[in-house]
Amino acid sequence: FWVSGKMYGVIKCRAAVAWEPSKPLVMEEIEVAPPQAHEIRIKIVATGVCHTDLYHLFEGKHKDGFPCVLGHEGAGIVESVGSEVTKFNPGDKVIPLFISQCGQCRFCKSPKTNLCEKGWASDRYDVMSESDTRFTCKGKKVLQFMGTSTFSEYTVVNEIAVAKIHPSAPLDKVCLLGCGVATGYGAALNTAKVEPGSTCAVFGLGAVGLAAVMGCKNAGAKRIIAIDINPTKYEKAKVFGATEFVNPKDHNKPISQVLYEMTNGGVDFSLECVGSVAVMRSALESCVKGWGVSVLVGWTDMDDFAARPIQLIAGRTWKGSLFGGFKSKDGVPKLVNEYLEKKVKLDEFVTHNMTLAQVNDAIQLMKTGDCIRSVLSVALQ
Repeated sequence: FWVSGKMYGVIKCRAAVAWEPSKPLVMEEIEVAPPQAHEIRIKIVATGVCHTDLYHLFEGKHKDGFPCVLGHEGAGIVESVGSEVTKFNPGDKVIPLFISQCGQCRFCKSPKTNLCEKGWASDRYDVMSESDTRFTCKGKKVLQFMGTSTFSEYTVVNEIAVAKIHPSAPLDKVCLLGCGVATGYGAALNTAKVEPGSTCAVFGLGAVGLAAVMGCKNAGAKRIIAIDINPTKYEKAKVFGATEFVNPKDHNKPISQVLYEMTNGGVDFSLECVGSVAVMRSALESCVKGWGVSVLVGWTDMDDFAARPIQLIAGRTWKGSLFGGFKSKDGVPKLVNEYLEKKVKLDEFVTHNMTLAQVNDAIQLMKTGDCIRSVLSVALQ
């Protein structure tokens, strides 16, 4: 039904549903309920496919996290708003956020962190969704992955997890700022706090790693060593500012030793953008003693990490970064503006443009490492 020009009712639309772990996604017609108080219903125009979607499907596989609609790197247009929503209107361009920013909790009020006590991330890291959802399919409740679910033509998100962006922003590019690019870029700038003239190493050259390379460059690093076991990634890394490339497979000694010898004792900053505890250790051990900083960026919660205490006693710092340290509602619109001002690259990350119906092909491309980012067109703009 319509109230003052806004439609309030259930929308039936297409979505890619993950019915169970490790199985292909299935294109289904789902029902999307109207937005409740403080909620926004968004028409998703474009979405990236991120490794964290694959992590939930193939690695985390928590039984209580299915069925769900994956996707958390999207951009779209406000379709309708629930009661109490005053800062968004139908037609606004927006990016749904997997980290909320309520502005009221102790974390939001602190400049030290971008965490927020509201939303799925506060206590449901294992399941990766809230128990409440606006989706149903075939009479079953379908969870909203990371609170967003961008593999659907429509989704409903709380306003504390939506960023309003510049009206001229191309949604099929700025969607990448919903996760991967913001994550890597901010890990270098905000978390590592890369310094001008420094030497950096970035482990893993997917979208997150390449964004970290871009962050190191924009911070003024002098040497940026890009590390990946896939040599085809080097040309791409150069585009974002890498000065050197090392393939661990080309060496018969540990990568940390290779970097130690290349840099007179280790790098100033290293960023792990894979999500492997073994690579995390290598990244730490590649740092110079005294002041080296290593940042964990790749998402994983499967294994313990390990290192010798002397690594830290000798003055290295080991820290982690979530969403690049950006407070989400504040940071994403600024990043969109930086893209429009050509200060941040986005187009260069996109290697494949596909449709939502091809989502399983996009997942396969990411599994084999044959893409940087596949962007799926979801609903017509």
